[in-house]
Amino acid sequence: MEQSDRRSNRKGYTLVYTGDGKGKTTAALGLALRASGRGYKVLILQFIKSPQRTYGEHIALRKLGVEIRQLGAGFTWTKTPEEHRSALREAWASARAEVLGGDWDVVVLDEINNALAIEKFLVDDVLPLGEVLDLIRLRPKHLHLVLTGRQAKPEILELADLVSEVQAVKHYYNDGVPAVLGIEY
Repeated sequence: MEQSDRRSNRKGYTLVYTGDGKGKTTAALGLALRASGRGYKVLILQFIKSPQRTYGEHIALRKLGVEIRQLGAGFTWTKTPEEHRSALREAWASARAEVLGGDWDVVVLDEINNALAIEKFLVDDVLPLGEVLDLIRLRPKHLHLVLTGRQAKPEILELADLVSEVQAVKHYYNDGVPAVLGIEY
């Protein structure tokens, strides 16, 4: 079946992975892997991770032909609020264009919920919640849209077709263990 035929016959869904436990991005990456294996065209846009660092998922997914882009300023707070705001503004413009362009079968907006929940500086003017909600409503009907990150807004949860909450039960971070190569990055 031709890709355009497959798209016209498919209903896309909005999926949200949220919660305070580890595994939200990992779940989205697993979904991306599965979709790619079925011939779907997949794009992963990371709202927080910086292109100045290398992450294991980028190495693996690029080998598989899955497009992944780091659009953030990083997890560090050594950057200025304006650097973060600028990165979020550009990430949001890119996300909107890619989703509405209709070229993809699956788009993952990784850690967009984290970005929307930032309280240390203003983000609503560069990443407006209302526009995110509109994007969910206006996405092409064939597109599966995945949003990850802690503290998903209630309005996003309401619009989603699937919401999975990852709960923290136990984590080695609490024992002072830093991020583990191959597990967290």
